[in-house]
Amino acid sequence: MGKPLHRRYSFWLALVAVGGGGAFAWGVWAVEKSLPDVSAIASFAQNGTLTIKAADGVVLQQLGSATRQKLTIKQVPDRVIKAFIAAEDRRFYQHNGVDYQSIVRAVASNLLARDFVEGGSTITQQVARIIYLNQDRTMGRKIQEAFLAQKIERALSKDQVLEKYLNLVYLGSGAYGVADAAWVYFSKSVDQLTLSETATIAGLPPAPSDYSPLVNPQIAQQRRDIVLDRMQESGYITEAEVEQARAQPLALKPSFPKKLYSDTPYFTSYVQQQLPKLVSKEQLEAGGLTVETSLNTTWQKAAEKAIKDAVKNVGPAEGFKQASLVAVDPRNGEIRAMVGGTDFVTSQFNRVTQAQRQPGSSFKPILYTTAIATGISPYASYLDAPLTVDGYKPQNYGRKYSGWLSLRSALTNSVNLVSVRLLIDVGFDPVIKLGHDMGIQSELLPTYSLALGASEVNLLEITTAYATLAARGNHMESHGIRRIINRRGEVIYTANVKPKRVIDQDTVAIVTWMMQNVVNSGTGQAAQIGRPVAGKTGTSEEARDLWFIGFVPQMAAGVWLGNDDNTPTWSYSSTAAEVWHNFMTTVVKGMPVEKFAELPKLDNRKGVIKAKPVKPAQMYDGEAPPSSSGTSDNSRSYPKASGEPARTPAGDPNGNAAPAAPDQSPAPAAPETAPPPQNTAPELPPAEPAPPPTTSGPPPSAPAN
Repeated sequence: MGKPLHRRYSFWLALVAVGGGGAFAWGVWAVEKSLPDVSAIASFAQNGTLTIKAADGVVLQQLGSATRQKLTIKQVPDRVIKAFIAAEDRRFYQHNGVDYQSIVRAVASNLLARDFVEGGSTITQQVARIIYLNQDRTMGRKIQEAFLAQKIERALSKDQVLEKYLNLVYLGSGAYGVADAAWVYFSKSVDQLTLSETATIAGLPPAPSDYSPLVNPQIAQQRRDIVLDRMQESGYITEAEVEQARAQPLALKPSFPKKLYSDTPYFTSYVQQQLPKLVSKEQLEAGGLTVETSLNTTWQKAAEKAIKDAVKNVGPAEGFKQASLVAVDPRNGEIRAMVGGTDFVTSQFNRVTQAQRQPGSSFKPILYTTAIATGISPYASYLDAPLTVDGYKPQNYGRKYSGWLSLRSALTNSVNLVSVRLLIDVGFDPVIKLGHDMGIQSELLPTYSLALGASEVNLLEITTAYATLAARGNHMESHGIRRIINRRGEVIYTANVKPKRVIDQDTVAIVTWMMQNVVNSGTGQAAQIGRPVAGKTGTSEEARDLWFIGFVPQMAAGVWLGNDDNTPTWSYSSTAAEVWHNFMTTVVKGMPVEKFAELPKLDNRKGVIKAKPVKPAQMYDGEAPPSSSGTSDNSRSYPKASGEPARTPAGDPNGNAAPAAPDQSPAPAAPETAPPPQNTAPELPPAEPAPPPTTSGPPPSAPAN
């Protein structure tokens, strides 16, 4: 398909040949009709660019041919404005977008030189070309450019045109606009430029790649001197100032364009990975997109400091080299802070979204939430004693056992044996379904070790699950992008995440109350921040993974510590809780204290989820296998067809009564370990030694987690 009629040089020659005023007027009308709308010029972004902004509008990163630092016309020094006017458009304030005198002068100069040595384009025409057209030097494009420049001047003031030009003009070496150029060439702000430096930058627009002082310093100096002469001719500077500026060498101090590299690389990389899911391939390729995100810059800095301090100050002594943190607003699912590791330059692997690790006991709240939802009381008594079920032998740390415990006490002190017995009562399917409903996207395996967090998850999804508890049972999909705006200022995507109720509020209130006890008097005491907090620690086998995930009503946050090569640490989950504490003390500054929901009445509660108890082929108390006759005193065999629950009654098998105070906590249990994800795991060694006593610093937490 050929060019439109009005863009053909022969079309205009024909009009002139005909000489008809009506025909010429029709031609003008045809061009005017084809011109783009200039009303969106204020929000223009370059093709192929991507700008990522924080929640407060701060630019986090700009990719492609983007202006990194935009200025208002009042922020541009008067000498800079005059340098560009003298160099590019001396009659800028006299013309209406097209300077016919300059065109005649340029045509004469080009004819005499028999080459293109001077252009007649005004600053307004250059703005039209940058925003709406291309760099072709065809007659059709020049005519369209002239008409469009006049249209722009009817819509914008001279100062507005200048502001657009000084922010968008390409000045070589990746610099778009005068502020970028001042930084790229001289590592200065635009108001710090000398006259010589100002003239150097103002001489770049005709051929920025060739005139760049980083590419051709001699030619750049020649262009500088030409601009100085034009400034003197226009009466902007004196001859003495010209001579002084000429005598100065090009004192270059180059820097990379600002925001070319992100200050929050794990988050901005995550945002870029999400874009193809939200906008079309064509929109991404066209570029010019501005992405508005949910990141809180103050909280992000606090998260980065908490992670950096942990790895630098604690990691060497406790054997971990990596850490990650994510914070999610439970009210809307927005990601407010994300640190995926300690050094993006050496490792772009995001440990918030990409690392699949065993969550250990930090998975237990999902199990306990399911159990409470089936109608089981938090005061129900379970036996903390050795157990073998279908060949699987879970253990507490140090093989220490506390007898009969309430579920609340068992969660507070992270008792493994009770969790496994509870899973048998509730069943694999209900726990797995609720885990997925709450935000776990990874596969959860239907094995007994599921109770101890053996199924691998990533930090974002388990923190999202805790955010569902913070939101009183409403699940909100976690996301970091609020809006996406195209180069014309049109909103092409708006986050519309709607809450989905996945568990009833009474169940959540009970579980939250239990999890508060974990922080108040259990394994998560290091996470205390002077207001109600609910949370849970977690440690995988041999302390390879150390977790704390916790929440206040307005924020859920998760911390992971460990090593990328999965080598053991000699640390404790209490360290993760301390990192959480260090981050959240900044988050809650100025944040109103909100209480969690009141504990509902527990009498005559009915379940909202139907339990599907596991039916073990064989289950017995104790670590020794039963006698071959199957008549051992500690043997309890369950045929596969049996529906008898695995939970023991509120008393021991000999008929003795359960403890008088069912929620009384036993002596603090030692750290648990998550066995490998199979039902016939061998007996495991202790997960970690008890932490040493401390005499200063934060209060020591219980060694269990």
